[in-house]
Order: sequence, then structure tokens, then C-alpha cells
Amino acid sequence: MKTGTKNRQIANAYYNIGLEKARSRDLTGAADALKKSLRFDKYQTEARNLLGLIYNEIGEVGAALTQWVISLNLQEQDNLAEEYLRKVHAARGYLELADQAAKKYNQALIYAQNDNEDLATLLLMRMVEEFPQYVKAQELLALLYLHQEDYIKAGRCLYQALKIDRYNPWAQRYMDVAKHNTGKAEVEKRKLKNAFSHRQMQDDDIILPPSYKENTGWQSVLNILVGLVLGAMVIFFLVMPANTETLNAKHNQELKNTLEELNQKNIEIDSLNQKMEEAKSAQSEAEENLKTLQNSSGGTLAQYQNLVKILQAYRDEDQKTATLLYVDTDWSVLNDGVLNETVAWIQKDMSENGYTLLMNLGDEALAAGDAAGAADYYQKSLQIKGDNPEVIYKLGMAYVTAGDQETAAQYFTDVIMNYPNSEYVDDAKTQRGY
Repeated sequence: MKTGTKNRQIANAYYNIGLEKARSRDLTGAADALKKSLRFDKYQTEARNLLGLIYNEIGEVGAALTQWVISLNLQEQDNLAEEYLRKVHAARGYLELADQAAKKYNQALIYAQNDNEDLATLLLMRMVEEFPQYVKAQELLALLYLHQEDYIKAGRCLYQALKIDRYNPWAQRYMDVAKHNTGKAEVEKRKLKNAFSHRQMQDDDIILPPSYKENTGWQSVLNILVGLVLGAMVIFFLVMPANTETLNAKHNQELKNTLEELNQKNIEIDSLNQKMEEAKSAQSEAEENLKTLQNSSGGTLAQYQNLVKILQAYRDEDQKTATLLYVDTDWSVLNDGVLNETVAWIQKDMSENGYTLLMNLGDEALAAGDAAGAADYYQKSLQIKGDNPEVIYKLGMAYVTAGDQETAAQYFTDVIMNYPNSEYVDDAKTQRGY
């Protein structure tokens, strides 16, 4: 049997395992099996698409988009990945929400790693309310609660995680800790034990002491009288003095305990006030960090969105849209090693064709009297190819048209100083008045 055929058979076997695990909501086990499938055959489209669905289910939307983008590149026709991407984009606000959730999780992880657990907890609490399906976030929040010995809240987070990924090993491990410390594990164990050991006491179970014998009526009366006399003597000579001393000692001890309790309460109140101030400060800092995160538009997930749109524009032969999206994408975050070939191909095409297209768009805008639009196109062209004296000179001319002679002079000077052999240097000198 050829190696390629054997690898495909192994890949299909792992895909079937992953499919069965996914059906029973063992998403962690399914993902592991599907990754093994792709190691043997990267063209196993069903495995890659299912892996993307699993990532999306557990809240890791960026990873899901990556798998679907790769899937489409490897198989453009009859591929469900295209439908998945369309549905994700059509869900209003979903990608933005997932992007913010990923940022908050990463920030919370940094806080937790730097012993700033309060801020990490605050950040994750709000995040899981908005995006509860993010399993990793639920696990991290549960771990923080376990460390704070808040086992009830930890259990709630883990319950949510296990609803999504039923056999997640970390969530199960943390849940065992939470149950043990809330007594639920012992209750379950005791219920099981009682189910097999419970029985009612029978008459034969009552054991009489060997010295027991029945008394007659007169003997009982005599014993009662003797007991009353002895009881009175004990009360008069022993119990009453001891009671008086005990009452005095008890009163003194109660007074001492009351004073100690008041002192302890005052200490606790001071401690609570201090913690409240610390919590307010931590909340303010967390809110500021949240605003910073929410105002950021360059998240990793947003860059994956741009990549998907660029590839779609290529398929539609819409070079203009692809080029404009290209210059607005932060390619430094798309360096996970999985998309290297795709990214390299796009960057090569843009370095050969994209900058020229943008220059031509700038020429059209300038000819139409839109100096600001022309300047924007020229600057975008320079983002792709910065050492282009033609575009630099034209950018200067766009600012001349806009009436900004000072900025225009900077670009003409750039041509004169850095490109003395270019065909635009004489024109630049004329514009500068040399």
C-alpha cells in the first residue's frame, strides 16, 4: 500500500473518532483526534471544518476562522467552510464580541500571572457574562475562585464549562476540588453508602446490663426517699457555694468575652473598610483597562476578518477591495506559522501590483479635484512600497492642490535628497523654487 493512501486512511480513522467524540460533547477529545487527522492529511477538509466548528463552540473564534480560511485555500469548490464564514460574518456583532472576549481573556491572564488576581477576576466576571461559551475563560475564572476559596462560584463557572465541553479534563479536575470543599462530594458518597447500609433497630438489639434486676414496690419507695435526702444535702453543702462561684466566674468571663468580641469587630470593620477602598481602586483600574481594550480596533480577530475578506475579494477578482483591505491589516499578528504560505503569497502580489493600483486611484482622485482622497491613496501606496519617488512627488502635488505648501515641501525635499537620480528630481526642485 502506498504511503499517501495509508496516511489518508489513518486521517479518516481519526476524523471518525473526532466526529463520535464531538457528538457526545467531548470537544477536547474531539479536537485532539481531529488535529491528529490533519497531521496525516492536511487536505482532510471535513476534519478541518469540524475542528473549526469545535473552536467556535468553545469560544475560540479566531482559531475557528483560521481553520476555515485554510480549508477554503486548500479546497475552493464545494466547501462548507465558505458557508460557516458567511454565517459568522452575518451574525451581527458576534465577531466584535468574540474579539473583545479574546482580548479580555489575554489581559486577565497577564493580571493573574503577575499576582493581580482581583483585576483578573473583575475582568473575567464581566467577560463571561457577555460571552459565556468561552471555556478557557470559565476555567481561568474558576481557578481564581478556587485560589480565593470561593468554591461555590468556582463550581458555577465549571458547570458552565462542562455544559459546553462535557469531558474537559481540567474542568473536571477543578470541579472535584470545588465539590470536595463544598461537601458535595461527601454528600454524594454518604448517600451511596446509606442506600446499602440503612436498617431499623430491632427489639433484640437492646442489650441489658448483667447486673440488672427488677425492684419491688417498697424498695422503690425507700430508694426514692433516700435519694431525696442525699440530694438536699448535696445541694446545701456543695452545689450552692459552687454555683455562686461559678456564676461570678461566668459573669466575669462573659464580660471579658464581650470586650474581646467588640474589639475584634472593630478590627474587622477597619479591615473591611480597607478592602472596600482597595476593591474600588481595583474596579476603577479594571474599568479603565476595559475602555482601552474596547477602544482598540487592531485585535487579532479583526485581522483574521480582514484576511477572510481579502481572500473573498481575490475570488471575486476585486483587486481594489483586496488592496485597500491589505493596507489596513496588521500582518504582524498573522504569524502563527499556519497561514505563512497564504500571507506570503498575498504580500508578494501586493508588492508587485497593489502599490501601482493605489497610485492610479490617487491620480484619478487628483484629476477629479479630490486632493484629500488622492493624498490618502498615495500614502496607502507608500505603505506597500515606501521607496517610490514617483508617488512621493505626486503626494507633494496633492498637498499643493490642497493649499498645504509646507507639507508639500517636505515631500519634494524627500525626492531631492533621497532620490537624486530619479526623473522627478527636477520637477521637485522647481516646486521647491531651486
